[in-house]
Amino acid sequence: MDTKKLKNFAQATRRKLLKQVEAKLDHVLAADTGALREKASLIKTLKKDLNRQGREQLIDKVAYTWFNRLVALRYMDARGFQPLNISIVSPENGQVSPHLLQEAMGGHIPDGLKVDHQQVMNILDGRTGSSNPENEAYRLLLVGACNHLYAIFPFLFEPIDDYTELLLPDDLISEFSIIRDVVEGMATEDCQQVEVLGWLYQYYISEKNSELISAKKKYKPEEIGPATQLFTPRWIVEYMTDNTLGQYWLEMHPSSSLTDEMDFYIEPPSPENIPERTPKSLEEITFLDPCSGSGHILSYAFDACAFHS
Repeated sequence: MDTKKLKNFAQATRRKLLKQVEAKLDHVLAADTGALREKASLIKTLKKDLNRQGREQLIDKVAYTWFNRLVALRYMDARGFQPLNISIVSPENGQVSPHLLQEAMGGHIPDGLKVDHQQVMNILDGRTGSSNPENEAYRLLLVGACNHLYAIFPFLFEPIDDYTELLLPDDLISEFSIIRDVVEGMATEDCQQVEVLGWLYQYYISEKNSELISAKKKYKPEEIGPATQLFTPRWIVEYMTDNTLGQYWLEMHPSSSLTDEMDFYIEPPSPENIPERTPKSLEEITFLDPCSGSGHILSYAFDACAFHS
């Protein structure tokens, strides 16, 4: 995994997202268009949160929300995990536009996608006026894809019926778009390792982390996370899990070959004193991830025991 490239990508993307979300915020608050008048209730909520949270915090929160969504979509694309069986942000080989948009331009929109199919086709076919029909259509498709994933990942893809949709950057399909940055910044080979998500989170907040640490001040509640959270490296994940869950599993299954796969397992000094436990099924074991962020400890813990159950 090219962590240097991931770091440059995450930091540059954060800066770009913050600027683009800020620009959208200024537009939404200042413009008077028919489309925005239809979103009056959302804009009212936006203004309320803006007064409560402050401009900087609101922009930071929305930018981070979209970063999370886009990198998750890219990861799922690269791993073939999309339930719609179509890449949402990634293009097909030899193509430039996202596969989802390419399919829509060919007249095919997945039935399960939560979007007004006719509205999308009217935009693409020119029946609805638009200065950039492909971009406008893709915006609807992208939001629809996020909403479709809500039923599966409600903790990440909550329904986009709030102002985060209004603050989604304008440019989504050009060579300079945030979507293109995500696809190019997350190489397919890097996405084969689940740790890529943890590294991206750490690198995304690394500049803010440095700023907060250097400030040497009392942190506000919203600053505690960026100031203190770090990604747990793989070797630490394995060390903690091998010598807790791994040991527990061996006490239930003394003849298990699990030790052959645990690189950081430490043999107890007195093997004769190891207790024998009544075997449990994998589903009956309770395991706590003490550093739960991207869930890498949970993922390794499952893999460590699942194939030995």
